[in-house]
Amino acid sequence: MLIQKPTDLRYSDVTPKEVYLDRRRFLGASAAVLGSLALAEEAKAAKLAAKQATAEYYNIGKETQSPKQTVTTYNNYYEFGTAKDEPAQNAPAWKPNPEWPVKIEGEVKAPKTLNLAQIMKLAPLEERIYRHRCVERWSIVVPWIGIPLSAVLKQVEPTGNAKFVAFETYYNRSEMLSPGQAGIALPYVEGLRLDEAMHPLTMLAFGMYGESLPNQNGAPMRLVVPWKYGYKSIKSIVKIRFVEKQPPTTWGIYNANEYGFFSNVNPNRDHPRWSQKEEQRLGTGFLGQGTRLKTVVFNGYGAQVSGLYSGMDLIKNH
Repeated sequence: MLIQKPTDLRYSDVTPKEVYLDRRRFLGASAAVLGSLALAEEAKAAKLAAKQATAEYYNIGKETQSPKQTVTTYNNYYEFGTAKDEPAQNAPAWKPNPEWPVKIEGEVKAPKTLNLAQIMKLAPLEERIYRHRCVERWSIVVPWIGIPLSAVLKQVEPTGNAKFVAFETYYNRSEMLSPGQAGIALPYVEGLRLDEAMHPLTMLAFGMYGESLPNQNGAPMRLVVPWKYGYKSIKSIVKIRFVEKQPPTTWGIYNANEYGFFSNVNPNRDHPRWSQKEEQRLGTGFLGQGTRLKTVVFNGYGAQVSGLYSGMDLIKNH
């Protein structure tokens, strides 16, 4: 049973809908979620120029965005239900702490706890249109709003021992399913190699489709790693820890043979129970049931990220 705490406020409740529905105001003024982050006009112009100059790097060109209705009602978020439609039904009752403190610790010189407003100020908000591929063979195209993860990681000065970055999601048994009900270990944990975490494509997202994130999509802050299978993009992050050794991951704990640490999209490395050579683009085709497409190595971002894995056996290191 999901228990709602009436004294808490959902982070999107803090912002009037007419404000965060306006994409330009969300991007230009950082959506007044927990306070105004207004930019000067010249800074807006510089940001727009930079965005245009890097559009080919971050975005996927003319590919059609997935319908918002599809992206917000077909979700994997096991804390709120194991069927694809259950998170959209159950997660809205959850009321995240509007401050949303995030601990950043481990192999660092200056550990910190930053709240959502502080994190959003670390870099100008950007909209990036990313393709996503789920290990279950479906894919979507989403316009995310956020900042590079690297802007956050640089705040704590990682030591020479830091080789990986571990992430942990929010979990409260009184508000969410138990591990037994969800079928996985909770709280949900994930990890990246340090160079992956620092890569410019890796993003912390606070919104999508010109709005703040719905709960079922990872409010108020989630990871977005577009060249990896979707379960690497951990939702509702509350802890970031720099570590020397490869950290455990929730699905790796469940079955490491099926869910490897790197989890790079690779049509040549099948899931033990099904092929990964094709994907179904949700929200397209007849009645939106999806169009079948050929899966591309690194989800089409090979030009940007293949150098991270030079010389690696991508079948063995899946």
